[in-house]
Amino acid sequence: MSELILLFVYCALLGSVVGFLAGLLGIGGGLVIVPVLSSILLYFNVLPPEQVVIAAVATSLASILFTSTSSAIAHHKNGNVPWDLAPWIMTGVALGALISGFLAALLPENAVRIVFAVSVVLIAIKMFYSSKNEPTIQRQLPNKGILTVLTTLTGGLSAMIGIGGGALLVPLLTFFSVDMKKAIGCASACGIVIALFGSVGYISSGSAQLALTDGFAGFVYLPALLGIVCTSWFTAPMGAKATHHLPVATIKKVFAVLLLVMAVNMVVN
Repeated sequence: MSELILLFVYCALLGSVVGFLAGLLGIGGGLVIVPVLSSILLYFNVLPPEQVVIAAVATSLASILFTSTSSAIAHHKNGNVPWDLAPWIMTGVALGALISGFLAALLPENAVRIVFAVSVVLIAIKMFYSSKNEPTIQRQLPNKGILTVLTTLTGGLSAMIGIGGGALLVPLLTFFSVDMKKAIGCASACGIVIALFGSVGYISSGSAQLALTDGFAGFVYLPALLGIVCTSWFTAPMGAKATHHLPVATIKKVFAVLLLVMAVNMVVN
């Protein structure tokens, strides 16, 4: 019991950090949760090593459902959610997340780890590049059908690596000249959809392998989920408010550094 309490405390501390980052960067916190929670689960011998990453991804998505909701509410109040675009983007990410939630459970643990690391390194490189002073190129958003296809791929990859989608949606939307703060607000709202549909897939596919009596709902580890959510819900609005006090270039640089550090950590550990 004492180990379970300590695990809960660790996850609560993790939640306080990822909540703030979710509000600040619109990332849902999964980029931090997956590698850190994997280490926590290994430390406490909660699962065999080959199941740790998939459980961390599933638990990350479930927590993002709450974190992104809190963050999206804050961004909506600040007028940073472009509701003219959001429904089309949400449709795509929902479809991709649902499919990915089932398929990811079939992949080897090392494959999920590699996909995570490679994805975030590429995203970090892109964000580093775009954070420099470069000529502003105005690009129009594609038509709604193409946008839905692009976001289906985005939602699928996001669910596979346990993130809320901001790491992919923010650069995608800013590429098409959507304002940075609007892109972050939209990503927060879409994170709810990715987390919901992705979690359904992970819970369904893991229900035959892990038992509720051991603290699992499918691949979602409930004690860790509770610890993360109990603090992240409150720190996400703080991060969202901070977006109004930081310049866009700084936000992009923080975003890129975060991605790179998490990718390296995942590979090393």
